[in-house]
Amino acid sequence: MTQTIWTLSIILFTLLLATIVFYVAKRIQPDKDFSRIHLRVKTWWGMFAVFCFATLFNPVVSLLSIMILCFFSLREYFSMMKTRKSDRRLFLWSYLMIPIQFYWIYIGWYGMFIVFIPVYVFLFLPLPRIIGKGTLGFLRSVSFTQWGLMLMVFGLSHLAYYQIATPEYGANLLLFLMVLTQVNDVIQYLISIYIGKRKVTPSANPNITWEGFIGSFLITTCISYILYPHLTPFDLTFGILSGVIISVAGYCGGLTISVLKRDLLIGDREKYELLKDRYLNKVDSLTYTSPVFFHIIRYFFDFM
Repeated sequence: MTQTIWTLSIILFTLLLATIVFYVAKRIQPDKDFSRIHLRVKTWWGMFAVFCFATLFNPVVSLLSIMILCFFSLREYFSMMKTRKSDRRLFLWSYLMIPIQFYWIYIGWYGMFIVFIPVYVFLFLPLPRIIGKGTLGFLRSVSFTQWGLMLMVFGLSHLAYYQIATPEYGANLLLFLMVLTQVNDVIQYLISIYIGKRKVTPSANPNITWEGFIGSFLITTCISYILYPHLTPFDLTFGILSGVIISVAGYCGGLTISVLKRDLLIGDREKYELLKDRYLNKVDSLTYTSPVFFHIIRYFFDFM
């Protein structure tokens, strides 16, 4: 716990410094557009609050906070879909799956946690859409809803399982994961904005570049090397490999959510601008890094 508090204190100091630098730069150069950086600073403060809830408090408090995060993320995802009245029953059942998924985490039933959404919910979910609602738009609404549950509920719910799977190391592993994921996102964004030239998906997100990927990959791996002795029980090899895993998985998550949002919001530029800095932009990378990192640790280490 002492190490966790020290790490959070360092993060807090860094955030305060970044906020002060931002406001000083804004005052010195009032004509320059700092809107993107302003949004990023707000995002960092929001994620810092999540860090505190997820690592300093009782695992039940952490579980509830992450469950609420899943709910709002899924609601925002549904708000992007072009829906019919027939989809409302489907959405209701999807929301009801969230507390059930987190109940499996609370009681520590790993077997049900890992198959509930990918197997049972996938098999059950089409039924409310079929009964009395016909076939018009069936495949699109069901597949989009299932994909949202996989990312926003199944993927993110792994954040809550770290402290259940390993009470001794869970809080620090969660902090380690979230810090590296956010650092990877920020470095990738800054490099892509200021020096990035080769865009990966210019039609979906022009802010994602190959230079950003390479730069964030190297820096995230270096920070993983610095942090792993303090926050994890890993050896040198896996400490470095953790940075590689989180960087690649986070990049894939951010890229996937960007393309997904663009596909869902084709022809609705106003809604795209409204939603681009909401929950999905804060958790896009975590939908991938959380489950990937969790299962790799569980496979190679006995303490999980």
